[in-house]
Amino acid sequence: MDLSELKGIISLMQKSDLTDLEIETQDLKLRLARPTGRKVTTLNQPEQITVTQSPVQEQTVVTSKPPEDGIYIFKSPMVGTFYRKPSPEDPFFVSVGDVIKSGDVLCIVEAMKVMNEVQADQGGEIVEILVDDSVSIEYGQPLFKIRK
Repeated sequence: MDLSELKGIISLMQKSDLTDLEIETQDLKLRLARPTGRKVTTLNQPEQITVTQSPVQEQTVVTSKPPEDGIYIFKSPMVGTFYRKPSPEDPFFVSVGDVIKSGDVLCIVEAMKVMNEVQADQGGEIVEILVDDSVSIEYGQPLFKIRK
């Protein structure tokens, strides 16, 4: 798959109502996803941590954290590089203590050389920013703690 085909697939997904798209060929596996706007609440769900002990062995450790009352964890809608501001000389989109509303831009995630603005799916106060600027993030990784 070349870059023009990839851009075409991304464009098609952006123009349609698709929220998830997975393509698998012999030498490529591609998964694109975007937030659905639906609120999913999980209570007392165990957090899984994968610990790599050697190149061959992996061990999964499950820990339980009590839910924090009134705190919503905003998770990454995609894999990419997390940026807190639009360019190096600009201010951060949000900081701890900021009050946001649904639709406000929280950050940018760069995926395949495309800068994607990530918007809040609900309002509240930013309590904690869980990721450093300019680091790689995974799909579903917690990014922000927001007090409702």
